[in-house]
Amino acid sequence: MIVDNGSTDHTANVIAEFALTAQVRVVVMHEANRGVSHAKNAGIRVAQGEIIAFTDDDCYPAPDYLNAITQCFQDQSIAYVGGKVLLFDPSDLPITIQPLNHEVAFPTGCYISPGLIHGANFAFRRRVFDVVGGFDTKLGPGTPLTAEDVDMLQRASIAGFSGAYTPFAVVFHHHRRQTKQDEKDILRSYALGRGAYFFKGLSQRESRRLFIWPVLKRVGGHIAYLRFTEFFHELQGALIYWQTRHLP
Repeated sequence: MIVDNGSTDHTANVIAEFALTAQVRVVVMHEANRGVSHAKNAGIRVAQGEIIAFTDDDCYPAPDYLNAITQCFQDQSIAYVGGKVLLFDPSDLPITIQPLNHEVAFPTGCYISPGLIHGANFAFRRRVFDVVGGFDTKLGPGTPLTAEDVDMLQRASIAGFSGAYTPFAVVFHHHRRQTKQDEKDILRSYALGRGAYFFKGLSQRESRRLFIWPVLKRVGGHIAYLRFTEFFHELQGALIYWQTRHLP
């Protein structure tokens, strides 16, 4: 399933060409509300499978990706899975990737740290969305804040679902960031998203106890290692999310 989120380039032509040779049925839908979370929620509403996997428009899943994801879900206790994200172009900066080579278990009710599982490579059982709802549309690309991926994972964990990270489900990310300015911009974006994620976690009763220590530890690290710019951006992200919390 491909969600066209208001593209103005040649995306429609690329999709049409891909559909002609694809070995799977291609479903295309359009979502007028801009933003990745809106697009993902639109896809969830239309998807018919028990397992819903997500990747991004600049990513290339490995040939055995779906098999690897399906294998993880053979364990009926697993409700969500994240996988490895590697560079597609070795000349791109080694950011926005997850090269971890060992499996990680996420028990129910655990704190999930930003960056462990990436939205470019994760999958859920449909029942997760039936219980917790869709992605937070105040977060994600298309808004000032990232972290829609870890927010969904955390909500699933709090709702009683367990998950896992597997290094065998691989996606290659062609992010094209190669300059110091590119790196500075993306790291600022991630810091804004983390701030929003921390604020949301601390402001909600059901998640507050999970967030208090990780956030205090992070603030202490910022002070100890003089990471004041990063700290400022996280505070800025918290403020932005606070300002938008009553928006639909």
